[in-house]
Amino acid sequence: MNSAVAYEYLPRYTIEDYKRWEGDWELIHGIAYAMTPSPFGRHQRLLMEIGRQFANQMENCSIPCYVYPELDWIVDEETVLRPDLMVVCKEVLTHLKETPEVVVEIISKSSLQKDAHLKFSIYEKEKVGFYVLVYPEIQKVKIYALMQDKFEKVFDSDSGSFEFELKNGCKFSLNLEMLW
Repeated sequence: MNSAVAYEYLPRYTIEDYKRWEGDWELIHGIAYAMTPSPFGRHQRLLMEIGRQFANQMENCSIPCYVYPELDWIVDEETVLRPDLMVVCKEVLTHLKETPEVVVEIISKSSLQKDAHLKFSIYEKEKVGFYVLVYPEIQKVKIYALMQDKFEKVFDSDSGSFEFELKNGCKFSLNLEMLW
């Protein structure tokens, strides 16, 4: 049986199923994906450093924007994602139901295919403004910006910094020298 046919026979779930599950899961196009065990210290330190950099600079934005680590984003009835970090220009009280401005995923060997390919296509389709992929093992960051409904790579480096400018005019940067 080829993989396309096998995929067809996988059980499909909805957000109602997702709400009843124990443990950490993502739901992508009706397919359940178990989250890996608790991230390692390096992953969590990078997550906090990126969040700190963003949050400190966003205090000056005229429209309030917030950093949300590991918050469920309900994309539709068959897709619930939990990015490592999101920037959203509104306060979220429970789960996010709108498209975030920025999504950050810290890549591990176990998450590479899902984050760099499957989620990439979802974030592009949902019109996320910026998608940031952080590769701790090789100390590199790749940033994609949505341009004419397609992601284009706008940054690919192991040093320097990148300035984000959101549609609402809010600006903040990511300084790689402080990550590694």
